[in-house]
Amino acid sequence: MLLRDDDSEKVHYDYGDYPIYIQRAFLSSYPNYRAPSHWHDDIELIAVLSGEMQYNINGERVTLKAQEGILVNARQMHFGFSDSKEECEFLCILLHPMLLCVTPAYERDFVLPLINHDALQFVHLRTDIPWQRDICSRIKFIYSVKEKSAAQMKIQAAFMTIWTLLYENIPPADNGRKRQTGDLAVLKNMIGFIQQNYVKKISLSDIAVSGAVGQSKCCKLFARYLGQTPNLYLTQYRLNKSMELLKNTDMAVTEIAVETGFGGGSYYAETFRKWIGKSPTEYRREQNFTLSK
Repeated sequence: MLLRDDDSEKVHYDYGDYPIYIQRAFLSSYPNYRAPSHWHDDIELIAVLSGEMQYNINGERVTLKAQEGILVNARQMHFGFSDSKEECEFLCILLHPMLLCVTPAYERDFVLPLINHDALQFVHLRTDIPWQRDICSRIKFIYSVKEKSAAQMKIQAAFMTIWTLLYENIPPADNGRKRQTGDLAVLKNMIGFIQQNYVKKISLSDIAVSGAVGQSKCCKLFARYLGQTPNLYLTQYRLNKSMELLKNTDMAVTEIAVETGFGGGSYYAETFRKWIGKSPTEYRREQNFTLSK
């Protein structure tokens, strides 16, 4: 995960000149069945194909069941997880709002009013509400055309339809949800610090200082918004980065341990087995077998 200067995620899009990212994924591919908390300028669309997961948006949790989904507005902190470690297969699509800005007037009248809408942090897409069910169908359609001719145009058209449905059904501005607080901005700074410095030795004090708060406040913010300690977040983020290297490189396990901030190979292997349930070597072997099929 690469970060911009403001600590938001720099997304690797699927099409070089088009800000579109499409992935089919399993929750078990993340350490402890928990994706890293992150935020970005893109609109995130999730459709659950099987199983279920919990989704955390700015500290608010919702349960996404099979055939349901979620639309997360730009620059909201979010992640999916399963405390019970149950499998969930899902589609994840990121689309930058610039795809909707075909003219300055469109951006002014239809895009920015929703992007900047304090009440519109996310929409839980349920199957019993027709317009929300329609958005879930469009998410699946986008995945189905990703490899087809003129995919970018078809995806942009589907995104415009999704945005039209959202615009027509937007909740009233005063719906009980609050503007992002200063505490959330502090937490984003601390998470950004971890993601930029995870290779180095990091203490709880270092994390707290990056947010200009005391260690007690630091721990309270992580517990409130993420449901875990700062050190646990750091460990799981390092594990996630190490899993990417195990899958995508031929680096030795000891090299990966150093590259991801674990220091020694034995400590890394012990931590990996604790959270993933197998050794790094076993995990790599399984991933290579899956890719070769």
